[in-house]
Amino acid sequence: MKTTGLSHICGGALVRKRVEKLVHGGDHTAVVEVDAEVCEHCGERLYSVETVRRMEDIRAKLAMRDTSEFVPIGQTFQVKQEGPTAG
Repeated sequence: MKTTGLSHICGGALVRKRVEKLVHGGDHTAVVEVDAEVCEHCGERLYSVETVRRMEDIRAKLAMRDTSEFVPIGQTFQVKQEGPTAG
């Protein structure tokens, strides 16, 4: 893969990759595939201005519960932490 620069965190090589990004808005979460520059060493991700704007738009729609453009892929569950047992 062709390197595109260096990580601001560790100085490692950045390579362009297609990645999945979780975008949260309100009670909803969307999985979005985007292009990013990813550090091969530390995993730092850099996104273009256009990609960041797209994620911000998605986040706003999720927060307003406007999911009409999104395809449901399942459900998300929270696992409650077990407390100490009474003895």
